[in-house]
Amino acid sequence: MLTGPTWSKKLRDEIAKVVIGQDAVIERLLVALLANGHVLLEGMPGLAKTLLVKSLGSALGVQFERIQFTPDLLPSDIVGTMIFQPKTGEFRPHHGPIFANLVLADEINRAPAKVQSALLEGMQERQVTIGGQTHPLPKPFFVMATQNPIEQEGTYPLPEAQTDRFLFKLLVDYPSAAEESSMMQRWGQVTQQPTVGAVSSGEELLRLRAEVDGIHLAPVVQSYILAIVRGTRTMAEPVAKTGGTTSVSSGLRPTKAGDTEVAPPVLAGGKRYLNFGASPRASLALYQASRALAWLRGQDYVGPALVQEIAPDVMRHRLGLTYEAEAEEITADRIIAQVLEKTPVPAL
Repeated sequence: MLTGPTWSKKLRDEIAKVVIGQDAVIERLLVALLANGHVLLEGMPGLAKTLLVKSLGSALGVQFERIQFTPDLLPSDIVGTMIFQPKTGEFRPHHGPIFANLVLADEINRAPAKVQSALLEGMQERQVTIGGQTHPLPKPFFVMATQNPIEQEGTYPLPEAQTDRFLFKLLVDYPSAAEESSMMQRWGQVTQQPTVGAVSSGEELLRLRAEVDGIHLAPVVQSYILAIVRGTRTMAEPVAKTGGTTSVSSGLRPTKAGDTEVAPPVLAGGKRYLNFGASPRASLALYQASRALAWLRGQDYVGPALVQEIAPDVMRHRLGLTYEAEAEEITADRIIAQVLEKTPVPAL
């Protein structure tokens, strides 16, 4: 039986032939594959985001398609359209590049909202509609999108409804000096460049997802996930009422069911730094991703430490920062760290 560490190692070793470093990002991409989720990659230009996705598709042995998002892109350029057949006198659907196992939406924030929304049905329902007919997408289906955090001119920020459909938002950082030196040696040749071969398959990935479903997640860990996610919603409330009095921060807040949930305090001075907290989709994402990460590392259960480790990647794009937070340069990661710090960790 193929184990998580074995499967991870053979994919990592193959990807490492062309992509140097980025070990944490690669691990999260494998987790997303196992959890049947999509990934949003954000980083400066030239950090091998596109190369990483292409290499992942080659190592998996699945069909890969790249869509370069531009302001003049149309929804039909993604999902396809109806083409007239002169011989038969009929219109037949012509499938677009979304009909692939691994789709790279490169610089997704450079296309207008109507084009971005063309991905919504495919990402959520794993199907698209062309000419009034529904067409299922191939299995497995995985969307990876990239965006540049520094260029704002000529871009269209993703709406919350779309960013919430990504399992992870991963931040790609610069390589170390040693990694950049190795990159020059490996990619310095003009006539010879490294390649990636297929070491897995889409069918194998679908079988491995059943192994992930067998990972145990205790009820106390599930309650811990709920406390973290609901804690972000509490931080979005300007004040909390407890026992008829109003306070900025109370240790515990009663719920409608009669039990209590942790209410993390605001960061400073009673200011509200969140317009809204994480959605219920974040709870499900934490549940699925933590199990996938446990299987990938050869563990048979999910502990609180795994939930804490993966929480920033799951929730950083699901929080709505206020103008006060942006003015004071308070990031979503800092708020998530505050929630994790104030949420009691269960004992297993």
